Amino acid sequence: MGRLANKIAVVTGAAQGIGKAIVDLYVAEGAHVIAVDLNDELLQQQFDEHGDRVICYSFDVSDHDAWAQFSQSIQAEFEHIDILVNNAGITGFSDAFGENIDPHDPEHVSPENWHKVMGVNIDGTAWGCKHMLPLLKNSKAASIVNMSSRSGMVGIPGAAAYAASKAAIRNHSKTVALYCAQHGYPIRCNSIHPGAILTPMWEAMLGPKEQHDQAISAVSAGIPLGHMGEPNDVAYAAVYFGSDESKYITGAELTIDGGILAGSAASPKHDD
Repeated sequence: MGRLANKIAVVTGAAQGIGKAIVDLYVAEGAHVIAVDLNDELLQQQFDEHGDRVICYSFDVSDHDAWAQFSQSIQAEFEHIDILVNNAGITGFSDAFGENIDPHDPEHVSPENWHKVMGVNIDGTAWGCKHMLPLLKNSKAASIVNMSSRSGMVGIPGAAAYAASKAAIRNHSKTVALYCAQHGYPIRCNSIHPGAILTPMWEAMLGPKEQHDQAISAVSAGIPLGHMGEPNDVAYAAVYFGSDESKYITGAELTIDGGILAGSAASPKHDD
C-alpha cells in the first residue's frame, strides 16, 4: 500500500517538469491521477505507461468556464477527489510551447504579457480551488497543494509578473486554508515554494544550449547545497502534503531551494 493508496488526485501543468514528476510519483504511491495540461499531445505521450491509472484532460487553466466544465465531467465520473495540485505555471519568458515573448521587468512589461502570466498562474490556481472545492468536500480527508515559488517570497527584477503571481498564490493558499477550516470542510491547503529546480521552464533563462552547463554552474554557485534541484525533490513534498501524514498542517508553506533563502540577501545585479 502506497502513501496515497486509492486517493484520486488532479494535477495541472502535468505534461513536463515538476508536474510530470508529481504524477509519476503519485501513481507510484497508489493514487489515481487526472492529469491536466494545455499541451494535449505531450500530455498523452507522457503517461501511456500508466494505463488507466492516469486520465488526461487538456484545457487552459486560466479559463474559468473550462474549469467549470471540467468539474462537471469529473463529478459525473468520480463524485469526489482527494487531492488537487495547482501546478500549472509560466514565467513569462516563454509559453507552454516554447515560443519566446517579451521580458517582464516592471518598466517594460506589456499589459498583454502581464495578464497572460497572471491568468495562468494565479487565476488558474484560484479557479482550480473554486471549482474543485465541491468535489474535495466529498472526500473524507482532502488536500490542496498550490505551487508557488521562491520568487513569491522575494522580488525578481526581470520577472515582475511571475513574482507577483507567485506571491499571490502564497497568500491565496492561506486564505483557502482558513476558509475551509472556518466552514468545517475536510480540506487542507498548503503551498510549495521551489527555487532553482532544473526543469524545462529554465530553458529560456539559461541562454543558448551550448552555454547551459556553464549557466547551470553559475546558478549552482549561489546555492548553499551547491547544485540545482530535481523535479522529484518537489514531487516528494507534494506527496507529503497530499497524504494523511500531513493531516494537521494547513496554511503552511514549504521552501525547496537548496538553502538559498536561508542566507541569501537576494540582491539584484546592477547594470554596468
